[in-house]
Parts: sequence; C-alpha cells; structure tokens
Amino acid sequence: MKPVIFGVLSVSKHFSLRVFPVIKDSPALSVKAIASRSLQKAQGEAARLGIEKACGRYEDILADKDIEVVYIPLPNNLHAQWIKAAADAGKHILCEKPLAMNAAQAEEAVKYAEGKGVKVMEAFMYRFHPQWQKARDIIATGEIGEVHSIHIQYAYTNRDPKNIRNIPEAGGGAIMDIGCYAVSAIRFLMDAEPARVISLVARDPDFKTDVITSAILDYGKARALFTVSTTSWPGQKVEIRGSEGEISFRLPYNMFADVPAELDVNTRIAPRTLHIGPASQYTLMFEAFCEAIRGDGKPLPTPPQDSIGNMRVLDALVRSEKSEGWERL
Repeated sequence: MKPVIFGVLSVSKHFSLRVFPVIKDSPALSVKAIASRSLQKAQGEAARLGIEKACGRYEDILADKDIEVVYIPLPNNLHAQWIKAAADAGKHILCEKPLAMNAAQAEEAVKYAEGKGVKVMEAFMYRFHPQWQKARDIIATGEIGEVHSIHIQYAYTNRDPKNIRNIPEAGGGAIMDIGCYAVSAIRFLMDAEPARVISLVARDPDFKTDVITSAILDYGKARALFTVSTTSWPGQKVEIRGSEGEISFRLPYNMFADVPAELDVNTRIAPRTLHIGPASQYTLMFEAFCEAIRGDGKPLPTPPQDSIGNMRVLDALVRSEKSEGWERL
C-alpha cells in the first residue's frame, strides 16, 4: 500500500511526545508537514522531529496538493471549523477528541465533510489497543455473565491558567477532556447507548471549568459510573463487574507501546492476568485509518456517527448539571 501523506495542524505537545514517535516509522503513512501560527515554532519542531515541511499558517497545509490527510490536535473549540476547512480542500480528517463542542456542531461538521466526499474520524486511540478488543470479546462471549456495572476513574492535576484545559471557551474542563474517554469506553463496552444520564459537577471558582465531574449512565439492568478530575491525584482505572466475573484494566487509556498491557480477569474458575501486546495504539489507529482511505470501500474503524453519539451523551451530562436531575438522550 502506498503511504498516506499527512499534514498536522498545530505544534502540540501531545503529537510530538506521544503520537509522532510511534507512527514515524510506519510504512502505511508519512508526515510531510506541520503547521503553527508561528512559522518559527513550526520550523523548530519540524527540524527537531525530522518533518520535511514547516508552515506558518494552517491554510498552507490545506493548500499542499501532496497532503491527503489532515491530523487535527487543535483546541476543542477549533475542531469543527478546521474539519470543514480541510473538507473544502479535499483532505480526509483524523481529528482529536472530542470531535466538536456539542453534538449539533459535530453532526454539522461530519455532514459537511461527507458532502465534500472526504472521510472524518475521531482519534479515540485507546479502542485500537488489543486489550480493549479482548475485554469486549470476553463480555460478548458471556464469560463474566451479564454486565451489571462499569466503574471508571480518570484524573490528573493541571492548574495552569493558560492551558486550554482550564479555559471554558476552548472546550476545557474534565468532562470534555477526559470525560469523553469515560463515555466512549462505556458505550464501546456496552455496545449500546444509555437511556438516561445524571451528573454531579464541581467547578473551579477561578477557571469556571468543571474540575470534578461524576456521572451515572443508566443501561437498565446495568449501571455505568465514572469520576473524572483535573485537580486530583493522577490515575486511571476501568472495572467491569458482571453476574459471573469481573475485568480490570491496569492502564486503560495511556498504555505504553513498548510493554504488554495487563488485563485482570476473575471468574468462578480462577483469577488470571492476561498479558496483551506490546502494541502501539496510536500506530494501530493511524494505520487503520490509512487502510480505510486506501481500501476499496473499507469502512472507517470508528464511524463518525459513533462520535456524534458520544457527544449526545456529553451534552446530556451538561444539561444534567443545570437541571440537577436525570436527562434522557
């Protein structure tokens, strides 16, 4: 397969630290250009990473005829705008989560991109790690029986007032930054949408962002609960309890590429720890997206309708904070 040529909108720490190091040697793709609003900054990053072209405007990436896909790690409030701009330029789009600021905006951006004949996918990289596929398979086969509860905790500490995660207008806050992972994971494991949701939110008096958000997603016989925080001791946990067993992830989201993941499974027979990998979830995601671009009619591994569904749950949780009650989807 001929490598797919990528351009990157934004010089982001996330891309340079976590993404580029593991995708740069993939035969499926090549990162040709990186852009920043500061040409000097783009040139410095391009030189450091060994990327061919540096651009001082995002539009220069879109104007490059060789670039087939745009990767968007911009602040959340800019996602929909640049999805549309990339679509206008005929570029396929791999966009960081969440896809937009709300479901209506996400749906509009996706419809616009599809109308231009390009593919758009949200970059939920965790789903591509085989530990998640294994957990879903265990649930599907009935090994842990009927799922009764999912509990997720995800937290870090960030008190930088200039960081986009602490700026409401940029789509900052715990629910948008990491709550989207919790909601996505619950929907992925349950393979269904919740009937209703409720949230409990604590907001920072200075930033006005939500810094601790807890939620319940009602699946009838099953309950999914999560707490996400931008002011707590860093950590992440996912636990699934069924009628006949349980599954626990050691490192569910930010899994390292160079060591095996550990998935703890406990049933009536005996507990066991599955060692899965090593695997690079970012590489697997980028390569799967490239296959959908190059493949003859091959569907996107994460369809945009799934991303819109995720935003609908997040929107309901935002409404619940205001109504102080259950919100139906």
